[in-house]
Amino acid sequence: VQLQASGGGLVQAGGSLRLSCAVSGRTFSHYAVGWWRQPPGKERELVTSISGGGETWYADSVKGRFVISRGSAKDAVYLEMNSLKPEDTAVYTCATGPEGSYIFWGQGTLVTVSS
Repeated sequence: VQLQASGGGLVQAGGSLRLSCAVSGRTFSHYAVGWWRQPPGKERELVTSISGGGETWYADSVKGRFVISRGSAKDAVYLEMNSLKPEDTAVYTCATGPEGSYIFWGQGTLVTVSS
């Protein structure tokens, strides 16, 4: 399984960005996919995830502002980020794996939110 995250950039506080995670691998559709982020100087954290069946989970810090979804062709996962805050600044990475593990990782994409 290979993943490629994209869509990061510089945005003002209150703005929106849409991240994409392109995934290849025929078993991917059965795996959960998670978006992780690592703010400067901090540990990596799970932001949101979507199961193979479409169930979603969100960290409290992004609940109501971020939306995760799968592409109709099941070959991508998206992260719609709204009402962005400076504390959302981080390198965002998508990951996946069987049975809730995250053993396949993509390269990160930097999101910078200016105040």
